[in-house]
Amino acid sequence: MQAGPRPACTNSLGRCYLRCVHIDIDLQTATVVVIGPEREANWAVKRFAPLAAETIVVDDPAAVPVGGSVLVDVTGGAAKWAQAVAALRVGRVTVCLDVPDSGGQIVLVGAGPGHHDQQSVAVRRELFNADVVFTDRLATYDDHATIARLAPAARIVDVGKLPGAHRVPQREIEARMVQAAQAGDYVVRLKGGDPFVFGRGGEEVAAAVAAGIEVRVLPGITSAVAVPESVGIPVTHRGVARAFTVVSGHEPFTEEQSRGLVQAGGTIVVLMGVATMVRSMAALVAAGMDPDTPFAVMERGFTDEERVVRGVVGQAEAFVERESPAAPAVIVIGGVADVSLLQGGVDEVVS
Repeated sequence: MQAGPRPACTNSLGRCYLRCVHIDIDLQTATVVVIGPEREANWAVKRFAPLAAETIVVDDPAAVPVGGSVLVDVTGGAAKWAQAVAALRVGRVTVCLDVPDSGGQIVLVGAGPGHHDQQSVAVRRELFNADVVFTDRLATYDDHATIARLAPAARIVDVGKLPGAHRVPQREIEARMVQAAQAGDYVVRLKGGDPFVFGRGGEEVAAAVAAGIEVRVLPGITSAVAVPESVGIPVTHRGVARAFTVVSGHEPFTEEQSRGLVQAGGTIVVLMGVATMVRSMAALVAAGMDPDTPFAVMERGFTDEERVVRGVVGQAEAFVERESPAAPAVIVIGGVADVSLLQGGVDEVVS
């Protein structure tokens, strides 16, 4: 029981005691039945989940298992459960939980681009405390069971977007988040990378503020930096690039945009740009970029299916025909993408 309110004490066998009562039960061999109001009951379930106890959720008192169970009667249980509580009187445990009365709030959580095992303590704490998680399409969280394990008492709502297919419109996502918070839920909006880097996090914060909902943002590490770094590509490097620009690739670069990027120099990092890369790179060349400028495409970073392929901007069309790059991917354009950069070839790249 590492998360949540600290237990009152722990015995020599490593068994946990919850607030208000002493419990000396091996929960790994028991079914724990939690009876009480939904929010309080959810918090009780969270306390038992780390102990590997089997927990069940039932809506009908008649469905409560009687034999071989340990009952947790959360203070304030509804009267309709009285008979079930009486039937489970033997082995009954009354628990007083310190359940925070959040009044409903929203936390935007940046999951970063990495594997869930690399998440920060803060990310895990927010997920553990969640009543509901609105999750994006996250490359390293393909299995919703992973989120369910990290958020044991939360409802998981998939609002992820696929390229060209937004199953849940952005305004509907915002409305559903606000509605959940207004109902008193602790809402976690789990987003890939950083919520404020092409994550529409600003719009979601604005929606919460407009509705009078308390809202916070937990920053994450953007894939624009982390994915290249994980494969040995620095976005800045002394003598090669002293600045980098992160650009959305939803639409091909315009003539004006391309001219500005070329004049600014440095590294260009393109997110969500696989479908438009041929036209965007042609626009960069037309704006004066050297056709031999190297680029790298990193697909599905931090996963077992990760792939890195390289080319030069003047041959982008042939590259796409040959390599068939696929989303999700990060594209890095500039001298830092040269494969020899970290192999003693800096002078050659600069020249």
